Amino acid sequence: MTDPGAQTLCGALEDAGYQAFFVGGCVRNAVMGVPISDIDIATDALPAQVIDLSNAAGFRPVPTGIDHGTITVVVSGEPFEVTTFRKDVETDGRRAVVAFATNLTDDAHRRDFTMNALYADPRGQISDPVDGLDDAHARRVRFIDDAGERIREDYLRTLRYFRFNAQYADPANGWDPDALAGIAANLFGLETLSAERVGSEMLKLLAAPDPTPALAVMQQTGVLPTVLPGTDPTFVGPLVHLEQKTGALIDPMARLAALGGMDIQERLRLSRRDQKHLESIRQLSVSTDSAKALGHIGGLEAGNAAVLLRAAYANAPIDRSDLGAVSEGASADFPISAKDLPHLSGVDLGVELKRLKQLWLASDLTKSKQDLLTP
Repeated sequence: MTDPGAQTLCGALEDAGYQAFFVGGCVRNAVMGVPISDIDIATDALPAQVIDLSNAAGFRPVPTGIDHGTITVVVSGEPFEVTTFRKDVETDGRRAVVAFATNLTDDAHRRDFTMNALYADPRGQISDPVDGLDDAHARRVRFIDDAGERIREDYLRTLRYFRFNAQYADPANGWDPDALAGIAANLFGLETLSAERVGSEMLKLLAAPDPTPALAVMQQTGVLPTVLPGTDPTFVGPLVHLEQKTGALIDPMARLAALGGMDIQERLRLSRRDQKHLESIRQLSVSTDSAKALGHIGGLEAGNAAVLLRAAYANAPIDRSDLGAVSEGASADFPISAKDLPHLSGVDLGVELKRLKQLWLASDLTKSKQDLLTP
């Protein structure tokens, strides 16, 4: 409502005789009082018409998803996704063949959850074709129409259901029995999803303030064992509690480490950075090194995560001083370098540097160069 680029774009569409509605996450989040990131617009204008109109208005249209009716329109450097009203013609659980629709209701019924099918015109008038407004106000995640049908259109919606509950739902509402029944009846479809799509949803879920209830129900319904065999959410709750108590930043890789499991990289297609971070947390969390040593070995992020996870495993309290020690260790420099051992070279030099560093770490990083070099 206050974004000048969005208003300019919607105004251009309406001036040309087309409908323009803000839709999806931006409307949902505005209704729920949650910060908005992307602004998406739905229209009855066809993609070619959006392109022509944008060029005429001095905008820059980019056909990012033209096969599915989406044009990214850049207005004064700000991108907006403009998508033609659509309806599903055919789906296979991973992708849909769509046809363009002429009305908002058809477009709404192809979406996943009622709270995601809210539309608002440029003046703020809300259209609610599937009764999602009450659900958004109540923070209740509910599939549109039949849950099983929505899931079979795209099996990723099972994971999205749990992710949306973790991010937006009021726990007092409980869990929708129709949604859980639809999920349980369609578990087989999860195995058809690409690792990239599963990984993206799981990391978003793990980044929620508290994913513990969602993970517990995913375990009970068989979803978690299907997408991540061998995982166990038992230690995620204690880890989240310690994060909240110490004010630590949320680290999805720490929570993933707490889940355990095998073949995580294969099943989630983590980035190299995330994979390295995950392995570091896993190794450090079962180490007997001090918090300060963990900070030096793994760095600030992995060290903090390891200290918290180690306490979660032990069901033990943690003090902010432990995190302070990690920070101190992360900034500490090992006092010995190769030039301090001029009589050694090659493999012998490497072995001795490693031995001295172990002594230094074992001393909680207190031994000086003189201490370490004195026989």
